[in-house]
Amino acid sequence: MPQGLGGPSARHQRPAPLSADARYARQVVMPTIGEAGQALISDSRVVVIGLGGLGTPAATYLAGAGVGELRLVDYDTVSLSNLHRQFLYREDDVGQPKAEVAAERLRAYNPAIQVNTHTQRLSDALFATLLPDAQIVLDCTDNFPTRFAINAACARFGVPLVLGAGIGSTGQLGVFRHDRKDSGCYRCLFDESGEVAEACEDAGVFGPLVGMIGAWQAFESLRLLIGESPAHSSWLHFAPETRTIRHHQIPQDPACPCHV
Repeated sequence: MPQGLGGPSARHQRPAPLSADARYARQVVMPTIGEAGQALISDSRVVVIGLGGLGTPAATYLAGAGVGELRLVDYDTVSLSNLHRQFLYREDDVGQPKAEVAAERLRAYNPAIQVNTHTQRLSDALFATLLPDAQIVLDCTDNFPTRFAINAACARFGVPLVLGAGIGSTGQLGVFRHDRKDSGCYRCLFDESGEVAEACEDAGVFGPLVGMIGAWQAFESLRLLIGESPAHSSWLHFAPETRTIRHHQIPQDPACPCHV
């Protein structure tokens, strides 16, 4: 039947938006998640600090899973050297704030969630804004001083921390249960006076490696949100070239300043 003058053909009609039931169906059907778990995910507030090689995959998977509010924190701008591993960005984004560009892409990916951005440097005032009502913090940064500062803030506010790191072809993943009084933390594992780590500008980094670690951070964060994560803190070292994973629990150091 021919179309009227004012009516678009069926093939040009915009499809109806997907319902939440359809969008999250593949994870809701999992016994460990279900409707109750999805409700916990949808009601959650998650802070992602660092929107680089780790933060872009982590934030994307959390947005896809339906996390209610993502708080994206990064004062850096997109550079050309980011593009081989930070897939939310394009050449046209070079020079633009990472958090703002990432937020725009994530809102388009899942319009049902709330995405807020913070483009200032980390400070006690910013931590006091971000952390008190957050369920989880993801540390996707790339230097020791920032990691220690984030860990201390999470300890102060009792917020679980999921930390990722990747350099060269090896990665690390830490889950620190700051919501439990007897669990160890990043400062229990590393001394602030230790050696300075290599930077990816000098040592390089495989793009897929940080993608794997960032996705793993999202996985562990979702497990925390639905109550399926172990009660203890843990640290994992991942070397994909040799197919090896080393994992151990992190006991609390009685002398750690985060717990005194």
